[in-house]
Amino acid sequence: MASFRLQKVSNQIKDEISLILLQKIQDTRFRLITVTNVKVSPDLKQAKIYLSVYEKELRDEFLEIMNEMKGMIRSELAHKMTLRFVPELVFFIDDTIDYVEKMEDLFKKIHENDNQKNDE
Repeated sequence: MASFRLQKVSNQIKDEISLILLQKIQDTRFRLITVTNVKVSPDLKQAKIYLSVYEKELRDEFLEIMNEMKGMIRSELAHKMTLRFVPELVFFIDDTIDYVEKMEDLFKKIHENDNQKNDE
């Protein structure tokens, strides 16, 4: 039962932060950010928010900006959620896409090597 609640809270935080980025922040560069995952601790005191940033060069900059804005974001969450305490927000860059790209490159190299061996 507790895991269902954690999942529900995580999904709600993900949806709400996505809406905050879309509606409350006027800077159009924030359209490049996607909230990919939220993991809430079992005691609901901390939420790890994973962000995907379209432009790799801007990842560190956006992470710093999000950390500066986490008080405002947490305050907005408090108005929209029915929790006694809103979790402390911790932002991370989701590098899953980088990992997938590396794996695809490795598979391509393996495939090319196999083709070269077959040609010989």
